Amino acid sequence: MLEERAYWLAWAQISGIGPVLLRRLQQHFGTLATAWNANKFQLGEVEGFGLQTLAKVVEQRSRLNPQKLLIQHQQENTHFWTPADAEYPRLLLETPSPPPILYYRGEVELSENLGQKPLVGIVGTRQPSDYGIRWTRQISTALAKNGFTVVSGMAEGIDTESHSAAMKAGGRTIAVVGTGVDVIYPHKNRDLYKQILNAGLVVSEYPAKTPPDRTHFPRRNRIIAGLSRAILVIEAPLKSGALITATYANDFGRDVYALPGRIDDYPSQGCLKLISQGASLILKELDELLKMLGAIPQIDTVDTSPVPEQLILPILPPELQQVMDAITVDTIPFDLLVQKTGMNIGSVSSALLQLELMGLVSQLPGMRYQKA
Repeated sequence: MLEERAYWLAWAQISGIGPVLLRRLQQHFGTLATAWNANKFQLGEVEGFGLQTLAKVVEQRSRLNPQKLLIQHQQENTHFWTPADAEYPRLLLETPSPPPILYYRGEVELSENLGQKPLVGIVGTRQPSDYGIRWTRQISTALAKNGFTVVSGMAEGIDTESHSAAMKAGGRTIAVVGTGVDVIYPHKNRDLYKQILNAGLVVSEYPAKTPPDRTHFPRRNRIIAGLSRAILVIEAPLKSGALITATYANDFGRDVYALPGRIDDYPSQGCLKLISQGASLILKELDELLKMLGAIPQIDTVDTSPVPEQLILPILPPELQQVMDAITVDTIPFDLLVQKTGMNIGSVSSALLQLELMGLVSQLPGMRYQKA
């Protein structure tokens, strides 16, 4: 897993290779490590690899050492996930263009990453009306009190109100930013940023110290949509980043909800357009909204029911099989697993997460494990 992590990072450094091409590379070769060692003729078999892209790969790949690059990158960016990591957000991984590197800062809650705790995105205009502010606060508060994590973009207006209300209600929130996770933008949200670090996460596909850039913000909207089970658009004019997020949500198969407003109100025209295109209405009775959100299929939760003895278990990679073999019929503590396997703590932890996702292992209180 560590080796594949290095190759996700290395491939991401090559100009012209974006998230979509990376996903195709992985699907074609099985691993990005294999793709790294492929010649230009083999790479040319992958859709999207034209002559110019191939020339960039051959030229830039020769100057990169994936293992050294990973060590250096970790020194400059303490916390990040790649799709090779078991902790990478599963819903985001299911999209066509998951970020090859997802940086984060704050308090991680693994149940969010694994899709066990539902995330709902709230987006809207930077210049909301009193009506939009009032409903953003009510909806965010209701979501937080009912166990949902609120996702937004930490911009002025609706984003700021949704983050703040969720935290005031004692809930968690995730801010997806278009800068490095250590850069506060807009600067007036510096207090909000500090609060989010204590009650959730700030995430970005851009490395540390990346300043704001107008091209970054439309792209980050796909991450808001990808992390969330549903997107709620509160107020949005016809030309709005919130509508871009809603478009991504539709493309990803997420539910889209919109708050209706008067037809002559500028901030509501985008919402009315979404409703005319099939978005669900956010009505006064928020219990109905919560009921609909709770009924969204848990597409990425794992069935942890016991595996029948006669069921043929899948063939596991050597690292996973080594951990599986070390788990006895009775429960076993984590530190003993590390001792029995002879593997490092990170590798054992990663393997256990994958085995849990496959329904083969279950975790008990006190960091103890048993076969499911």
